[in-house]
Amino acid sequence: MTKIKLTYTESIAELETILSELENNDNINLENIADKVKRATVLMDYCKKQLHVLDEELEKMILELES
Repeated sequence: MTKIKLTYTESIAELETILSELENNDNINLENIADKVKRATVLMDYCKKQLHVLDEELEKMILELES
C-alpha cells in the first residue's frame, strides 16, 4: 500500500479533484480512469484510518472527562 504524505485535508482536496476530473472529462481513457480510481482508493483508506484514530482519541478524552 502506498504511504500517504499528505494531511487529511490535502487528501480530501485531492479526492475532490479526482472526482471532478472523472465527472467532467468525456475524453478520459481507461488506463487513466484506473489510475485515478486506484489513487482515490488509497486516499479514502488513509482518510478512514485518520478518522478512526481521531474517534478513538475523542472517546478517550470523553471517558477521562466523565471519570
